[in-house]
Amino acid sequence: MRAIAYTRVSTSMQVEAGHSLSAQAEAIEKYCELYELELVDLVSDEGASAKTLERSGLQSVLERLDVGEADMLVVYKLDRLTRSVADLGALLDGYFKEGKFELASVIEKIDTTTSGGRLTLNILTSVAQWEREVISERISSAMQHMRREGKRTGYIPFGMKLCEDGIHLIEDYD
Repeated sequence: MRAIAYTRVSTSMQVEAGHSLSAQAEAIEKYCELYELELVDLVSDEGASAKTLERSGLQSVLERLDVGEADMLVVYKLDRLTRSVADLGALLDGYFKEGKFELASVIEKIDTTTSGGRLTLNILTSVAQWEREVISERISSAMQHMRREGKRTGYIPFGMKLCEDGIHLIEDYD
């Protein structure tokens, strides 16, 4: 069976300082060797969130499945593919239903050809979506707290300037 591998990291910092993409790729390559899959290509989305399917690498992979370049998509972990239950449903309905393409996850060992496998896939994606939402809530809460304390949380807005302490903002009448 011919497979296309897909890897993803969320931030440019992970791309520059991390080894996550190479670690994902290495695990996928070993998985393909173990299961005697022909690895056609490895496609990555660097610094792209899984909150949407509109990622150039993922769209390329899906197009290549459509034209018959591979029979299967292999990901390191499901949350590298999507963190949205709705998007997972769209992928399952459009690509990974019985008789079309297969989806494999190295870590979760998912089999989308069985009802149990699809149930497990849906549960794990629900957890990934919850995780993404919790992270977003924590960041939003921390940023609001910092703003209430008068600390800078981004660009310095017009009419303000940075204090000498390098943390707080004060009005800049000039």
